[in-house]
Amino acid sequence: MSIKRPSRSGTRVTLQLVYAAVALLIASLAACSDTPSPPSAETPDGINDKFLSEDLDVDDYVERFEGESREIFAERQAIVEALTLSSGSRIADIGAGTGFFSALFAEKVGSDGTVFAVEISPKFLEHLRERFPTNDSTPVRVVEGTRNSVELPPASVDTVFICDVYHHFESPQDSLASLHKAIRPGGSLVLIDFKRIPGESKKWIFDHVRAGKEIFRAEIEAAGFVSAEEIQLEGMEDNYMLRFERVD
Repeated sequence: MSIKRPSRSGTRVTLQLVYAAVALLIASLAACSDTPSPPSAETPDGINDKFLSEDLDVDDYVERFEGESREIFAERQAIVEALTLSSGSRIADIGAGTGFFSALFAEKVGSDGTVFAVEISPKFLEHLRERFPTNDSTPVRVVEGTRNSVELPPASVDTVFICDVYHHFESPQDSLASLHKAIRPGGSLVLIDFKRIPGESKKWIFDHVRAGKEIFRAEIEAAGFVSAEEIQLEGMEDNYMLRFERVD
């Protein structure tokens, strides 16, 4: 007795029907599940509108950013020490704001170093240019960035510093690509941002910050960086601090 084997085309059709049935079952189970979907990692629309406004009150932000009640400002010296800057270092302060970190970096790098204070806010740029006039007495150079680029020359910095600003990036991958080009081979990217932990973090953080540490870490690693360490500072409760190394 001979056995008739199914044709290859028939086998392919059968497998396609099986795959389709499995996919439909998975979709049905997902639709019935009570497990919430992962939070969106998209930057909220208009997150930078207030900073781009000509009505921005810089004095108000100086009071808000440079008050001891703000965790980052209170820990500013410990943060700067953790960066291990030295005379001649080149560092970019991304989203420099009122410039208080840029001023502290300038003290560390000295006249032989360079601090690039990068901003997109017209009012903050105006304030930074007044605070750090272009002359030989300060190593600070004010740079006007864009929504998708830091506008720095290739291999121009040893370290990039992004403090409570990364979640404001409107085009994270484009901005990270520009940062990767700006950092010299072997250089570092240091990120400080808000902890976004269900049941622990403050409500305004969930409303304002698009994603937590693991998503931000994955985005930065995908842009050509490798995680080097998480820096623990005793006084930081709402923020975390990560250091990455640039790779080719």
